[in-house]
Amino acid sequence: MRTVYVNGEYLPENEAKVSIFDRGFLMADGVYEVTSVLDGKLIDFAGHAKRLERSLNELDMPHPEVLPDLLEVHRELVRLNGIDEGMIYLQITRGAPDDRDFVFPDPETTKPTVVLFTQNKPGLANSPAAKKGIKVISIADQRWARRDIKTVQLLFPSMGKMMAKAAGVDDAWMVEDGAVTEGTSNNAYIIKGNTIITRHLGNEILHGITRAAVLRFAKEAQMQVEERSFTIAEAQDADEAFITSASTFVMPVVEVDGVAVGTGVPGPIAARLREIYLDESRKVAV
Repeated sequence: MRTVYVNGEYLPENEAKVSIFDRGFLMADGVYEVTSVLDGKLIDFAGHAKRLERSLNELDMPHPEVLPDLLEVHRELVRLNGIDEGMIYLQITRGAPDDRDFVFPDPETTKPTVVLFTQNKPGLANSPAAKKGIKVISIADQRWARRDIKTVQLLFPSMGKMMAKAAGVDDAWMVEDGAVTEGTSNNAYIIKGNTIITRHLGNEILHGITRAAVLRFAKEAQMQVEERSFTIAEAQDADEAFITSASTFVMPVVEVDGVAVGTGVPGPIAARLREIYLDESRKVAV
């Protein structure tokens, strides 16, 4: 049985509780982060912590008292649950006032709710999917306009995952105004020649922590990077494609809407980026 963290306490998962009046439950008024664990250490923790603080600020959400100590909390959960490879999920909500109301509660009397739990994922770094690649379909992007804030409003991405499942593929890329925004839980990329193309940062996509690291490593490896919108047709005509996220690292995409990308198998650049990312991230893991 897992040990989880709830509002300052480490508890068995079956004893963990939050109020039915919690705004995360009633309003999706919360933010989250997922940090990967490799070799018992945290990958890109500083980036996730910085983005978490930004999300809180963008929603005018009070900072919980535990915020400066989150690294220690993460490490303790890794220790208590014996995680070698896996993930730690962190969620902060605006808290649980005495009753339901659209108006934000008084932060002096309603403190944020903080929850963390681990997910044990042996073999995370050596995923078989990375060797064969994944297939995606395109769907209309019907999310709210502030996708740069990592909120717990994940209903449409969940629906997108189910659309992909119903189509017999692995994931979906969302399209708005004719251009790909991102995957349901990841950033999207294509490769043409020696150029990596991915959508520019803005309110339309999540500012991925893995994205930032992969693009930095790509530039250091003398690869060309172009941050701009691209279409599904461009993706189908690309030499390679891939996604990035904290849980998939760099994952090749071999088919888009039934059309093979490149040779229909993972290409050398995506494979090299995955290798570089895992090697470099392990070196600085905490």
